[in-house]
Amino acid sequence: MSDSPKVQNTKLSVNVNKIATLRNARGGNVPDVLLAATRIQAYGADGITVHPRPDQRHITYEDVRALRAVVKTEFNIEGFPSEDFISLVLETKPEQVTLVPDPPDVLTSNAGWDVIKNEAMLKKVVKIFQAEGIRVSLFMDTDEDGIIAAANTGTNRIELYTEGYAVEHKTKGQEATIPYARASTLAHGLGLGVNAGHDLDLSNLSDFASCVPYLSEVSIGHALISDSLYLGLSNTIASYLNCLKS
Repeated sequence: MSDSPKVQNTKLSVNVNKIATLRNARGGNVPDVLLAATRIQAYGADGITVHPRPDQRHITYEDVRALRAVVKTEFNIEGFPSEDFISLVLETKPEQVTLVPDPPDVLTSNAGWDVIKNEAMLKKVVKIFQAEGIRVSLFMDTDEDGIIAAANTGTNRIELYTEGYAVEHKTKGQEATIPYARASTLAHGLGLGVNAGHDLDLSNLSDFASCVPYLSEVSIGHALISDSLYLGLSNTIASYLNCLKS
């Protein structure tokens, strides 16, 4: 499986939500999310991801506005397309917006879009963002019908939800990549770019990146920030980038 085709130089976008969570636990501005984002980019990451939620339990809307000024690589804003979220994205104009189907009270993203059910709404939102030059990605499972429906919305990319892969990889290794490789190949054939994220870490990223073709970008937060507590931020980013080159 390691000889599968892949897009060259899969990019690493670092989700800084957990840095904001730590800051918010104490109040004040330590750790400094803007400083962290600046250093993450300096250490070689290709982008910064944030997922502001309505309760602002980690990244706030003001953080998003402030980060826009310091993110010089690629800024990726994730979220459910509520009116407030749409307004924030149009105001800050990130390079990419990733639409997720999270209800307001969910702890973390735990499923991809039911695009067939939500196709009309998603088509409308995709057009709004693309009219402002913002690339759109839809958070998706590996279901074939869902990916075909995603293409019909006009989205630029999908982001494959990889929690299932992370669980299966512990016992199956590279075999766990098979449905993701098939989904990515289908998406590519439909003209879609492919991102991936959720529970990717140093133990499973190399297999995913080497076996899943046409992979443009991975977005990683919790595991990477956790690893940085032991390895340091610079060493951790270097380790994740090395996984993408293997």
